[in-house]
Amino acid sequence: MERHASLFRNGRNQALRIPREFEFEFSEVLMRKEGDQLILTPVRKSRLLDLLASWEPLSEAVPEVEDLPPQQRADL
Repeated sequence: MERHASLFRNGRNQALRIPREFEFEFSEVLMRKEGDQLILTPVRKSRLLDLLASWEPLSEAVPEVEDLPPQQRADL
């Protein structure tokens, strides 16, 4: 999919209005320039959650742990 878009100035920055069909579902992107191409890559902030969701559940049982009351500290 291709579409022409105009660049414009926003203060000292050059800006580009992104058409709806090219909108990102993210609020942040990484930018890099390769030759005369500008490449935008979405920043996925929930990478840890995605990683954890991809793991299979453990087949081992969690061992019981005795819940002892707090120990008294000797004053130093």
